[in-house]
Amino acid sequence: MKINRRRRLIKTFNLLDQPIRFNPFVFSRTFFMWAFTGLVGGAIAGGYWIILEHFTEFLVQFQGWMVIPTMAICGLLAGLVIHFIGDPGEIHLIVNNIRFNKGKLDPKNNPSMILSSLFCVASGGSLGPEAPLVQVTGSTGTWLGKIFRLKGEELRSLSIAGMASGFTALFGAPLGGSLFSLEILHHRHAVEYYKAIIPALVASCFSYVMFALIIHLGIGATWDLKAYHYSGVYDFIYAFLFGVVATIFGWIFIFVVKFFKKVFEYRPFPIYVKTLAGGIILGIIAYNFPMTRYFGHHEINQLINGNFALNFLIVILVFKIIAIAVTVTSGWRGGFIIPLFFVGTTLGLIIHQLFPTVDTTLAIVSCMAAINACVTRTPMSTTIILGTLTGFTYFVPILFASLTGYFLAPKIPFIGSQSEKLSEE
Repeated sequence: MKINRRRRLIKTFNLLDQPIRFNPFVFSRTFFMWAFTGLVGGAIAGGYWIILEHFTEFLVQFQGWMVIPTMAICGLLAGLVIHFIGDPGEIHLIVNNIRFNKGKLDPKNNPSMILSSLFCVASGGSLGPEAPLVQVTGSTGTWLGKIFRLKGEELRSLSIAGMASGFTALFGAPLGGSLFSLEILHHRHAVEYYKAIIPALVASCFSYVMFALIIHLGIGATWDLKAYHYSGVYDFIYAFLFGVVATIFGWIFIFVVKFFKKVFEYRPFPIYVKTLAGGIILGIIAYNFPMTRYFGHHEINQLINGNFALNFLIVILVFKIIAIAVTVTSGWRGGFIIPLFFVGTTLGLIIHQLFPTVDTTLAIVSCMAAINACVTRTPMSTTIILGTLTGFTYFVPILFASLTGYFLAPKIPFIGSQSEKLSEE
């Protein structure tokens, strides 16, 4: 008995010797770190969006032939910013740094990215603000990680969480933005940095709240598509077929980009000469086809609610692809995700014009999903983001189209740094 009492006494003292834990839950200080990153990312995105809207309202006044010198001057100014302040790079550089530079995104080029992208996006370039936001919020995550003295996978995860906060602020989809920040980093058929999913999700949720408070964002669909009514299992086949058509145009887009890349790299001109030339070309396209101007956030609703002729839609489709390609390759800064959604919308309306019995909403959403998944290799997040932006709650048809675009995409990815790793850090 004495031995048993001694054992119990020793066990009791051993228990008392352990530090008392007041937190019986899963969350720890890391939760607050991810949340703070999201709040900072949402604040940055909100401030950027407000400045972008005011600058756009000023530049949109220049209509008619004035759009040509306006876009040319803004292209020149963006090029000068990049030339004198520093080249912030593009989405390729972001992916490359996350994968091969231990997850570190350098914040020193953020001023250049913010200024140059404001000129490019506000003046009417066919690129959206998602890439600038992602670079700035992602590098902010890196900066905060260094302050918190994080290393290795923890630092990479906080950088990805910062990226996710930028995606979410623009798309208004915390889960979709989190998955997008992970999917866009890989090429193989798996999410490489899956350990960052919870940090990304936490940061996305807090970023969404902060962004909504700043710009008074409501909950609901962004684009006014008609209600979709499921008509049977054949809808999945239709979604697949629409996905095949959109994937073909995804290939066309990639080849057009490669063509203009060769054109702009034919001679080693300074960046401001290329952005000036790009601005002149974009201005001429926008003068003749005003709907191709801007990245498509508002123009998609104009397409959906308008009653445009087939010939007009075909012309818009062709010149929008050219406008995006010129914007991407001439040194203008921005992201091509929403512009690709615009192309998908136009293609869906063309399909409906050719086959009036086809459900317009199903055709549009399927084309949007497939072309974006083909170019960016992000089928899961594209499905969720489109469900949020369009109010299309039937995820399975979108997923069929997204997977079609993903598996029929070119073997060599459009974002070169998504290729298989050549080395480990």
